[in-house]
Amino acid sequence: MVLLSASHISKSFGTEQILKNVSFNVEEGDKIGILGMNGAGKSTLFKIITGALSCDEGEIFKARQLKISYMEQFAEINSERTAYDEVLYGAFKECIELEAELEMLQAELETDHDAEKISRYDRLNNEFIEKDGLLYKNLTTSALLGLGLTKEEISLPMTALSGGQRTRVMLAKMILEKADILLLDEPTNHLDISAISWLENFLVGYKGTVLIITHDRFFLDKTTNRIFDISHTKLKEYRGNYSKYRKEKELFEASVAKEYALKTKEISRLEGIIAQQKQWNRERNIKTAESKQKAIDRIKEGLITPEEAEKSIRFKFSIREGCGFDVLTVTDLGKSFDGVPLFQNIDFEIKKGERTFLLGPNGCGKSTLFHILTGRQNYDKGNIKRGSRVEIAYYDQHQADLSPDKTIFDEISDALPELDNTTIRCALAAFLFTGEDVFKQISTLSGGERARVCLTKLMLSKANFLLLDEPTNHLDIPSKEALEKALEGYDGTLLIVSHDRYFINRLATKVYEMSATGMKGYAGDYAYYLDHAQQKTEETVKKAKSGGEQYRLNKEFESQKRKLKTKINKAEEEIARLEKEAEELEIRMSDPEIQNNYEKLMELSKAMEQNTQKSERLMTEWEESLNALNEMS
Repeated sequence: MVLLSASHISKSFGTEQILKNVSFNVEEGDKIGILGMNGAGKSTLFKIITGALSCDEGEIFKARQLKISYMEQFAEINSERTAYDEVLYGAFKECIELEAELEMLQAELETDHDAEKISRYDRLNNEFIEKDGLLYKNLTTSALLGLGLTKEEISLPMTALSGGQRTRVMLAKMILEKADILLLDEPTNHLDISAISWLENFLVGYKGTVLIITHDRFFLDKTTNRIFDISHTKLKEYRGNYSKYRKEKELFEASVAKEYALKTKEISRLEGIIAQQKQWNRERNIKTAESKQKAIDRIKEGLITPEEAEKSIRFKFSIREGCGFDVLTVTDLGKSFDGVPLFQNIDFEIKKGERTFLLGPNGCGKSTLFHILTGRQNYDKGNIKRGSRVEIAYYDQHQADLSPDKTIFDEISDALPELDNTTIRCALAAFLFTGEDVFKQISTLSGGERARVCLTKLMLSKANFLLLDEPTNHLDIPSKEALEKALEGYDGTLLIVSHDRYFINRLATKVYEMSATGMKGYAGDYAYYLDHAQQKTEETVKKAKSGGEQYRLNKEFESQKRKLKTKINKAEEEIARLEKEAEELEIRMSDPEIQNNYEKLMELSKAMEQNTQKSERLMTEWEESLNALNEMS
């Protein structure tokens, strides 16, 4: 069932076109990820759907009595209400107002038995019951407890809750509002890994319809069944999760580029014939020229021009000079605030060239540890030893190092006075600040733009040891990928705090898990950390299984291995057949007679494209099956 549809939506702000001719349907039960670079129009689209913004052209059609609930990205929750009251007054405002009016009428009816008042009381009481008035307080408590908050936490003011706890409160409110569609704008911002995992599992099991704006690639993979990609003011739909979308988008773009090249080549050939025929200028030649022009018009009618690639940041981190092998050694470090320990017994070491990630729940002291390592904060006990020639540069997730009153250019110039104007302008251009943009005030920038300013300073510092605290916050996916690539090529040493699992998975060579009582190290990548962090639990589960249960699991395990081997063999046979077919198609396409026959060439080109798509799909299946088999072996 279609709950919502957009028909030819367009929206501009001044002279800037944000959305153009956007159409889509949202069906019951959909989990849709909304992708696009920062500023592409994702949040604008949400506001048009809710009616907070009007569109310039087009229409939004909604199912009858459709209820939409919207969690904004930058919604400030400064309420001193408790979590319980925030949900109660947010989801059941009508019930509270009806209850107050009923109590007032009831008090009046004790002395005044007016027939009209009795009738009104009966009508309001029926409405109160229909709106769950007899249950709304119990429903509020149950929803909050069911979403993982404790009885103590639901009594705390919203300002005292963590980001993950606030997200759960907002979700409880949205669910109790009985919304048909949830709109979530960057719901994973400021959540730790455990909170993100909880939200993923909640959305996977949620029966309603959800539209999600997020740059979290792992999150998209687990929660979505459709992707809306907004690029160059247009929206294109893809079926499946993020990984499937990436593959399909790459294939589509390659196909469009290939077909465009073939068709423009054919147009050029036909234009040459027309020019030649016009030179001869006989009646027969003029007719031939007209015929060829019609052929060109037909080709142009169906010609899809490849979209210009979105501008993305491009940069490389370099170091001024190398350092010794022992970069940092921390022993028995402890820190307290007002006599209350934040962490203690912190021991770890960083060696030259390592890409170390520091993980742990929000509030365990990761950012405080970074402030201590950079000399911004004192510590109570322990020892910190920095290696020889180690030069530290720090990325602060809160961007506190930026001066709001300065321009972008002055921010860089003042921080690095030894650099000339040309060097600074070139560096800023790499981070998409060109022309007059470099004179924008920091206070006017978005979170993503401020992040790019911080990264520019970091790149120009040429430090050999980078401490990065949540560097992917506020970055869109292309910018995250550019950062990942730059850090992969960095010759220095990295210590990074991040909750972005895709980012961690790509870069980590070592992982430390931090808690209030100490630090546990894992000398491997993120996958190694996940395996070994859960190993103890898994061993306990295995010991608990009975002999018969273990036998059944072993049989099932062997059966799965046999199925995978069969699947791998079939895929290899089909891939070999497709490779042979591709060779035959290439031979036919190189035939001069075929090359002069546009229709036949297009037919063979389409067959080759289909062959390529089948081969790539089979290669993916083969690789996934092989990896699964290797993990089981």
